[in-house]
Amino acid sequence: MNKKEAAESVRAAKATLGLTWSQLAGAVGRPVAWTTAALLGQHPMTAAQAKAACSLLDLGEDVQQALQLQPTRGALETAVPTDPTIYRFYEVLQVYGPTIKELIHEQFGDGIMSAINFRLDVRREPDPAGDRVVVVLDGKFLPYQW
Repeated sequence: MNKKEAAESVRAAKATLGLTWSQLAGAVGRPVAWTTAALLGQHPMTAAQAKAACSLLDLGEDVQQALQLQPTRGALETAVPTDPTIYRFYEVLQVYGPTIKELIHEQFGDGIMSAINFRLDVRREPDPAGDRVVVVLDGKFLPYQW
């Protein structure tokens, strides 16, 4: 079994059992965003993490082993995403990417935000005009070294 097949098994079992990503993160002992990414094939899990997840999901040894494999990162099937939720992030970067870059350079200097030393948080914030989606991208600054 490969990581993509394991991810499909995870999503199916999660739906069948009515589990949440938060419940899975609790069983694995890692943040919900990391756990979700790992179970969708974007991070390797330790044997203990894979076992905890598969135990809760009632999945077999084949899935457990696949979750421990080193991933090929990047989950988009096409250069421009077609899923509306993912496309909106693409659109945000098209519109605000140059602004984010300018502000990083102005505040930190010549460098980038790491996607390796990185944390992600997604939360719901009530608002009278309609609930807000709050996404926090938290990456270490890496200066260019010449």
